[in-house]
Amino acid sequence: MENKSITTSTSSGSNGDDEGSEKRGMYLVWEDITVVVPNFGNGHTKRLLNGLNGYAEPNRIMAIMGPSGSGKSTLLDSLAGRLARNVILSGNVLLNGKKRRLDYGGVAYVTQEDILLGTLTVRETISYSANLRLPSRMRKEEVNEIVEGTIMEMGLEDCADRVIGNWHLRGISGGERKRVSIAVEILTRPCLLFLDEPTTGLDSASAYFVVQTLRNIAHDGKTVISSIHQPSSELFQLFDDLFLLSRGQTIYFGPTENSLEFFGKAGFPCPSRRNPSDHFLRCINSDFDTVTTTIMASQRIHEHNSLTPSLGNLSTAAIRAKLIERYRWSEYATAARTRIKQISNFEGYDGESKSKNEAKWWKQLTTLTHRSLVNMSRDVGYYWIRLAIYIALSLSVGTIFFDVGTSYRAIFARGACGAFISGFMTFLSIGGFPSFIEEMKVFYKERLNGYYGISVYILSNFLSSFPFVSMMSIATATITYYMVKFRPEFSHLCYITLDLIGCIAVVESSMMIIASLVPNFLMGVIIGAGYIGVMMMTAGYFRQIPDLPKFFWRYPISYINYGAWGLQGAFKNDLLGLEFDPLVPGGPKLKGETILTTMLGMRIEYSKWWDLAAVVFILILHRVLFFIILRFKDPASHFLYSIYAKQAMQRIKKRPSFRKTPSFSSKRHQTLHPLSSQEGLNSPIH
Repeated sequence: MENKSITTSTSSGSNGDDEGSEKRGMYLVWEDITVVVPNFGNGHTKRLLNGLNGYAEPNRIMAIMGPSGSGKSTLLDSLAGRLARNVILSGNVLLNGKKRRLDYGGVAYVTQEDILLGTLTVRETISYSANLRLPSRMRKEEVNEIVEGTIMEMGLEDCADRVIGNWHLRGISGGERKRVSIAVEILTRPCLLFLDEPTTGLDSASAYFVVQTLRNIAHDGKTVISSIHQPSSELFQLFDDLFLLSRGQTIYFGPTENSLEFFGKAGFPCPSRRNPSDHFLRCINSDFDTVTTTIMASQRIHEHNSLTPSLGNLSTAAIRAKLIERYRWSEYATAARTRIKQISNFEGYDGESKSKNEAKWWKQLTTLTHRSLVNMSRDVGYYWIRLAIYIALSLSVGTIFFDVGTSYRAIFARGACGAFISGFMTFLSIGGFPSFIEEMKVFYKERLNGYYGISVYILSNFLSSFPFVSMMSIATATITYYMVKFRPEFSHLCYITLDLIGCIAVVESSMMIIASLVPNFLMGVIIGAGYIGVMMMTAGYFRQIPDLPKFFWRYPISYINYGAWGLQGAFKNDLLGLEFDPLVPGGPKLKGETILTTMLGMRIEYSKWWDLAAVVFILILHRVLFFIILRFKDPASHFLYSIYAKQAMQRIKKRPSFRKTPSFSSKRHQTLHPLSSQEGLNSPIH
């Protein structure tokens, strides 16, 4: 009889709704989810999650709760398909009875890290997100109404016109940033929403209203799953379902309202005036064993026993083992298994056509381009500091090579000046790498949540950066060309400007490619500096291209080197048509064509515009390569990871250390583990 009541309770979120809601809901099931960190050495294999089973239904909000290191975030990442590549996942995750990838727009996920553009205001951040994702058929007034409603829901009215904040702009508080991160994801009312500790950094009132908003979203036919560390009693009551974890094992799964009854029947009733979440963590958090020892040592045993008599003589390991065993054979686990079978066979709503529910390609392009322009113009470190350095260096070059003339010694001066402009001035593009890294973080987050496609991002990035690249190139070319007095014709100035635009754009594309491949800023700067160094060495100034070793350095490096084509075009632009004084006075004048072929080893049978065309072609190749990397990096990683995971699991299962820990408490099989071991996600299960 009791079992029947539990089944009804857990199913109320779906069975009690109308038929249309059931068809449109997202039913998520996970079976035997196990996550391990492989160790092929002499150490034990770490098991982060151990055979977890559960489900989530529409019209209900679930809390995943447990101590630090219990596996809350790991479980969320496993369900959302965003698990790190250094761990191995086994088990099944079904959405409406089918296996499918839940990334790239399948779900909305609010991570612990708030990945936002710090130069935008709160209203701008939410507005841009709305215009990127809401259907193009919606009128501007309707979009603005949704934006303002979301700002009000998250209590962001007072800070709506303040910037998020970055390294040079003071912005909103950490709690407000968290609410902004939630706001941009709930804009479109996703059918399946994951949140990783959404109340972190919030005061009690803010946390309550945020969870209340999430509860309202869930009860509107959506499925909401949230990890939470230690909610207040008011917050705890807002959740419909509870998944209680400890060291990767299930302590309790079922309706929140039945959790107190479960602990009471297990012999650990919650005192009437205690927060249930405090009591639950008190029972399963091993840090309290240390507290118990401290209390006993200070001769306050009677105070400790008066607090919780049922826990005073038991270690956390013993309590934990008893609760795990109790749940395994409880009516709650039986009800969960029954409901999992029902949902696994249910083919529900697969979602409306994505093209009907997202913005058109052109609207995404214009919105993303405008957002990038605003971000670049407000971020001092993105282009403005670099522009100032370009101008300062250009003035330095202009004064050092001022009115270089056409003497014999001027030949080498012109060559050195041209090489510096084409080489070292483009090298400064590496200064924007920190901003590239931050932009890639935002792209990956928005890409995983299905905001827009890769082609839209690449094109918008180029269009938004082009004005700034042009500004730097025009400033550099104008200052150096007229101070050094290369050539008086305006057409020559236009050429060198276009040449610089192309070379700087290629370097920026290279930096974006590197930023998409490396995990952090330091590695990116090192690899980027090495790459540009190789390009400079094979550009044809430090060693002429005909003298380069044919294998690798000349073929193919010099031919795919933007610097080689750019420098060659710059030298042709300056030297063709000029005559220089001979080394010996009275001798014949040295023609620019002769200098190019004999002294610089460059070919002059084709026009300088072909050199510029080669730079543009290399730029296009870099952008295409950037697209290929972003498009196929994750699928390739996923394919290789699946092969690695299968082989690793086969090897791990053969090891004697890979066994399940007995569910009973025994000093022979189970030792006490302090909380410090949990902080590193070390599992006691070997």
